[in-house]
Amino acid sequence: MTNGNSGARGLLAAATILLASGCSFSAPSGTEESRFEVTFDQSLNAAPITGRVFITINPTDTQEPRLAAYQSARMRTGRVPFFAADVHALEPAAVGVVAADSNTLGYPLTDMKDLKAGDYYVQAVMNVYTEFKRADGHTIWAHMDQWEGQRWAFSPGNLISDPVKVHLDPTEGFNVKLKFTKKLPPIEVPPDTKWVKHVKIQSPMLTKFWGHPIFIGAAVLLPKGYDEHPNQKYATVYEQNHFTLNAPFGFRTEPIANDTVKNPKWVRSNVEAPRPWTGNGVTQNGYEFYQAWNSDNYPRVISVNFIHPTPYFDDSYAVNSANNGPFGDAIIQELVPELEKQFRMIPEGWARTLTGGSTGGWESLALQLYHPKFFGGTWTFFPDPIDFRRYQLIDIYNDSNAYIIPNAPLNAPERPMQQTFEGQVVQTMRQIAQMEAASGTRGRSAAQIDIWSAVYGPTDKDGYPRRLWDMKTGVIDREVASYMRDHGYDLREYTERNWPTIGKDLVGKLHILTGDMDDFYLAYAVYMFEDMLKNTKNPHYEGEFTYGRPMKGHGWHPMTNSDLVKTMAEHMQKNSGGRTAAMH
Repeated sequence: MTNGNSGARGLLAAATILLASGCSFSAPSGTEESRFEVTFDQSLNAAPITGRVFITINPTDTQEPRLAAYQSARMRTGRVPFFAADVHALEPAAVGVVAADSNTLGYPLTDMKDLKAGDYYVQAVMNVYTEFKRADGHTIWAHMDQWEGQRWAFSPGNLISDPVKVHLDPTEGFNVKLKFTKKLPPIEVPPDTKWVKHVKIQSPMLTKFWGHPIFIGAAVLLPKGYDEHPNQKYATVYEQNHFTLNAPFGFRTEPIANDTVKNPKWVRSNVEAPRPWTGNGVTQNGYEFYQAWNSDNYPRVISVNFIHPTPYFDDSYAVNSANNGPFGDAIIQELVPELEKQFRMIPEGWARTLTGGSTGGWESLALQLYHPKFFGGTWTFFPDPIDFRRYQLIDIYNDSNAYIIPNAPLNAPERPMQQTFEGQVVQTMRQIAQMEAASGTRGRSAAQIDIWSAVYGPTDKDGYPRRLWDMKTGVIDREVASYMRDHGYDLREYTERNWPTIGKDLVGKLHILTGDMDDFYLAYAVYMFEDMLKNTKNPHYEGEFTYGRPMKGHGWHPMTNSDLVKTMAEHMQKNSGGRTAAMH
C-alpha cells in the first residue's frame, strides 16, 4: 500500500527551491483570469502529447497533491480538488493551459473561481493518450493502460511536475506556471513464486479491433502439492475483480500489519489501498487464507484472477461490446485455453466455477449466463446492476432524468448514488457524474458511470461511447437505454427472454448474495432478479439468493474466502460425475 511518496513532506518543505526551478507564479491585478500553464522539455518527451492535464491542489503537505486528489475523487471523499483540461498535440516547450473557463472541469468544485483564497500545494499530471485506429473505422484517442489499471495519478509514462506551494486567490486572479519534470516509472509486477504465477499475453482479437497491441492476463494461484504431482489435473475457481496484480483472495504467505480488510481481494495493486467497503461481513486476511489453502485437508483446486484492462477502464466487464471490442471472446477463446494448457486445468464446464463482487459480481453472473455450459456455477456477491429497472436507483427505461426523482416535489433532494449502511447519503448521482466528467471527456474518465456506457452502450458518431445520460443535465438517452436492453446487458431481461434456451444449463448454478443496505443501492436489482427466477418453469432455476440483514453494506460476505472456495469445490465435486479431480 502506498498513500503518497514517503518523502512528500520533504519535497513540499523545499517549495521555495522548487518554485525557482519548476514553477513560477504571478498574481495579476484586478480580476484577470486565473490559470495554470504547463510545459515540458524535449529531453523529457521528444514527441507532441495528446492527453488530459490535471492540476491537483492539496490544502496540506501530508501527501503529494496528485495522490491526494486521485484518492479523494475515487474514494468519493471530495476533499482535495482538481481541475483538468484536454490538450492535443502539445509540443515540447509549448504551453498547455488549464484556466477558469468553459474548457476546464473540476471536482469537487465545478469552477476554479470557487476555490477559497489561501496557500496550497499544487502538482500537474499529464495523462497521456494513445491514438487508436480501430477496426470499426473510428480513430480515437484514449489512455493506453500500462498494467496499472487506468489510474491517471499512477500510470507509467504519465508526466508529473514537482509539488510546489503557492498562494491562490481567484478574486485577484493568478497565473501559475508548472513544468513537467518526471515520467512515472513502470509498475512493479509482483514476482512469481511457488504458489503464484503471472500470465500476460497479447490478444490477437483485441489487437485487431484496437489497431494497437492489447494485452490480457491472469494471476494464478496453485494448490498445495502442484509441483509434486505433475500428472494431476485440477478444477478451477475464477475470481472476478477490478484490476489487480495480486493473487486471488488476497493470498499471502507472510502476515503483515493491518492485513485484515473486509474484502482482501479488492486490493487492486501494490500502489493503492483497499477500498473502504462498509460490508460488515466476515473478514479474513490474506495470510489466514494461505493457512487454509496450505492445510492438509483443504480442496486442491486452482484459483485465477483475470487481468483485462481496456482504454476505458481498469476492467472490460469480461464481455464483448461496441466500444471495448471482443473482450468476452478473447477471455473465453484465448486466455482460458492458454491457462488450461499451462497449468493442467480440467477443460470441462463442471470444473470451472466463478465468483466475484461488485463489478466482479456482474461479470461472474454475466459469464455464467452468456456461457451456461462453459462454466459450472457462480457465487456472485453484491453485483453491479443486474436489472436496469434499478440501475442503482434509476429506471433507465421509464425515468427521464438520472438526477431528478420522478414526481418529486420541486424542492426535493436529488437522486442519491451512495449511502452508508445506516442510510446516510454520501453522494448524489450528479456529484459522481461531475467527478467523471472532470476526469475525462468523451467517456474517458475510467470511472463507473462511463464504463457502464462504454460496456453496455453503443458507439457515438465520433467513435467514443454514447453516454446513457447527459453528464451535465442528467437527461437520459432512451435510444441508449433500448440498445443496452436489446443487446443483452440487462441481465434480468436477457435471462428472462432466453430462459427457454439457456435455463436447462443453469439449473443449480446461480448463487447470488448481497447486503440489504448496499452502499450503491444494488440490492434492489437483485430482489427483482430473484422475483423473475422464482417464477421460472421447465426448468425451475434451483439456485439461491442470500441477503445480509440488517444494515449490511457493499462488500458483505456471509463466509470467509476459504469457506467460499470449499463450498465451490464441493459443488464441482458433486457435478464431476465421478471424473478424476484433485479436490482433496
